[in-house]
Amino acid sequence: MTRPPYSIPAAGAVAQKLAPGLYVVATPIGNLGDITLRALETLAQADAVLAEDRRVTRTLLSHYGISTPILSYHEHNAEAMRPEIIARLKAGEALALVSDAGTPLVSDPGYRLVTAAIEDGLAVVPLPGASAVLAGLVLAGLPTDRFFVEGFLPARQGERKRRIREIEAIGATLVLFEAPHRLAETLADLADVLSPRPAVVTRELTKKFETAQRGTLPDLARHYAETEQPRGEIVILIGAG
Repeated sequence: MTRPPYSIPAAGAVAQKLAPGLYVVATPIGNLGDITLRALETLAQADAVLAEDRRVTRTLLSHYGISTPILSYHEHNAEAMRPEIIARLKAGEALALVSDAGTPLVSDPGYRLVTAAIEDGLAVVPLPGASAVLAGLVLAGLPTDRFFVEGFLPARQGERKRRIREIEAIGATLVLFEAPHRLAETLADLADVLSPRPAVVTRELTKKFETAQRGTLPDLARHYAETEQPRGEIVILIGAG
């Protein structure tokens, strides 16, 4: 892939040092071109990047010639890592928090770190950018004046249907994430509880094989029950009842 026109300041070049703090940096959800210049500059100048999966983040940084050290911060080590990160922030470091894709804190443990930083009076700086939630809303064609981000529903059917009933009365476009292997059964449960609401299943947003399948929930449930299991990241958007 051809590297986009961006270069990190050469060694010895004058560059403004980042002020100490936690920088919450949005990264691309698929297309590596969907990143801001400010995000690249922050990732290049930070003392370290806190990442869910170092392999994923290393691919992004390498694409742009950025060599900032990467530290693992994810749901399995968050409790142990948080005090160390807070200590580094207190010592005056600038740390960049990223997720595997999109805007951090949405369906990841980053919000606990942000809360801890705020409680200790440390600076938290948001760097907006790509978001699967907003990209899905833009593509869906459903009302966007009010929307509710549910994220992932429970994996077990009983708990999943119970949660769907709990969000049934929300008068807004619903935004859900789902794994490909659970898509058909989740759509069947959504159709069973929410009936014929309009909905859109988006897949691989911003990537080469981006798709948007539109219809009522029963239509979509039948479609994915009869077709081969899809691949890639999936966002389901459902119109209000």
